[in-house]
Amino acid sequence: MKNIEKDVDSIKYRKLTGKIGLFMLIFSVFSALIHIWYNSFGLIDILKKNSIHLTLMMGIIFLTRPASKRSPKENPSLIDWVLFLFSLLCGIYFVFSYDRFINSMMQPNQFDIIYGIVFLLLVIEGARRTVGIPLTLLSVLFLAYTYFGPYMPGIFIHQGFTLRRILIRMSLTSEGVLGIAVMISASYVFMFILFGSFLKATKASEFFNDIASALTGQSRGGPAKIAILASALTGTISGSSQANVATTGTFTIPLMKSIGYKPYFAGAVEAIASTGGILMPPVMGAAAFIMSSYLGISYTKIMIAGFTPAFLYYFALYHMVDLGAIKWGLLGVPKDQLPSVKKVLMEKGHLSVPLFVIIAFLVLGYSPLIAAFIGIVSVLIVSFFRKNTRLTLKDIIFALNEGARNAAPIALICGIVGFIIGSVGMTGIGQVIGNSIVKIAGENLFLTAFLCMITAIILGMGLPGVACYIVTTTIAAPALVILGVPRLAAHFFAFYFGTMSAVIPPVALTSFTAASIAKSNPNKTALAGLGLGAAGLLLPYMFIYNKVLLFIDFTFWNYIYSFVSIAIGLYAMAIAIIGVLKAKINIIERIFFAIVAILLIFPTIYARISGLILFGVIWMLHIKKTQQFSTA
Repeated sequence: MKNIEKDVDSIKYRKLTGKIGLFMLIFSVFSALIHIWYNSFGLIDILKKNSIHLTLMMGIIFLTRPASKRSPKENPSLIDWVLFLFSLLCGIYFVFSYDRFINSMMQPNQFDIIYGIVFLLLVIEGARRTVGIPLTLLSVLFLAYTYFGPYMPGIFIHQGFTLRRILIRMSLTSEGVLGIAVMISASYVFMFILFGSFLKATKASEFFNDIASALTGQSRGGPAKIAILASALTGTISGSSQANVATTGTFTIPLMKSIGYKPYFAGAVEAIASTGGILMPPVMGAAAFIMSSYLGISYTKIMIAGFTPAFLYYFALYHMVDLGAIKWGLLGVPKDQLPSVKKVLMEKGHLSVPLFVIIAFLVLGYSPLIAAFIGIVSVLIVSFFRKNTRLTLKDIIFALNEGARNAAPIALICGIVGFIIGSVGMTGIGQVIGNSIVKIAGENLFLTAFLCMITAIILGMGLPGVACYIVTTTIAAPALVILGVPRLAAHFFAFYFGTMSAVIPPVALTSFTAASIAKSNPNKTALAGLGLGAAGLLLPYMFIYNKVLLFIDFTFWNYIYSFVSIAIGLYAMAIAIIGVLKAKINIIERIFFAIVAILLIFPTIYARISGLILFGVIWMLHIKKTQQFSTA
């Protein structure tokens, strides 16, 4: 019991002990089992399922998240228990009243109005406790805009809606809080989080760290490369950059520091590597599931589209670190201090099987829900292959408990952004902002993309993956779509830049998390991480100009041609930023490598050929100069 609470407390939950702790454990496990039942076996109306999910998760939040710094840290207060009870009553009321509401042609009675007010206030308070003021305030402002639209200036004016209509739409229909975001949270997101918790219980994270160490540890800059590979592997099941840092950073950051890396640099490497974990299929910070529903594209296609960008992101980061190792003389870890690849695979390689099982079922066309459920079953089965990974009843309870409690914050995030989704749907503000961005940019695609980048970075600051995707694509993506960019490419563009806000000061939460582990200056760590990820900042522009990377209008040769060109372009940008190839390069060479990177973004044959020729010429001149210098 104590071990369970200790582990979950890593994400700022209360430490609940004694009878209250036991009650919370039972409630969390019960919540997880309810989700497994209705996602795998039961038949229930979608909105009822959404209501059950959100109200159960709100109950968890109110008992485990203190209302403020002055609130009791050990046990819930009386107010917390009242909010917990009201959350459950809202869920019960909705389940038993929804059919009557539908049969009455959606004409609410007095109790529906009372329910709606209480429910929305609970969502706001739950979100405030979960993600703090910024996202909660932004969502409430969108809600207020729905009502105050007639009094707004200029392009932001709209006809307005009555409080009654707003209240009913937001609390009792699929167009508000209980809409698409909560639906995804109640199904795909919850099941994949539960899958990750079961996999974690088998100590799969140790396998990821060990295999990353065995494969890359001995090379130059080895510990940094371990961080990159381990974060990429962990990111496939994590979906949270902060959780990724907490999981892999506790191992990789001390390792980097132990062989001479400066603390801020060690933290920066882990932060930027962990941020990429949100971009890694199959989970993609849970954004992939919402993207699938938003765009009406199968989840499998979203997952496949996400692989190439994620690979290129880590490709660019790997070479940034590799070139940095040359520049700063960073060595690898001695071979005798690293695990053997063969030994790691023999002892723990079976823990990777569930990941391949999930991907295989998705590619075969099964739904994410079925794939996640089978993935959980496969974890239980493969855990018995080795005694040290075998799941006991206590481990299973731990996984159910942690899964429910890790899913609770995401549920509240999805609930509060329902205000934004509902407001945009009612007022059309997303399209208004998109048209304004296009107009400001003079209908120029590059300038429009640049303005969307700035918008996505600002809006994404401090937001978790799900909220980041919803907010950035609601506001920034429409401008690109207006200029003919495919919706999938526009959504990936906004999502990537929103995600990168996690390492961009002043709200670089992932960098600050890594800095706390590294015991380094947070702002210095954030700036260093931004520098390491700078080459990757070109990547989203490539989605616009090279949509084949997302398997849009796919042909094999066009894909290979674009992939190779862009990989070289990212490598050239890494050289330009770090200032090293085989040896240090001068400012003129750096400028030319930067030009190469820009030329290779554009899909026109002349730009690409020019970029490749220029890259080859500069490369050969540098090699020749380096050889002459070494001979002399």
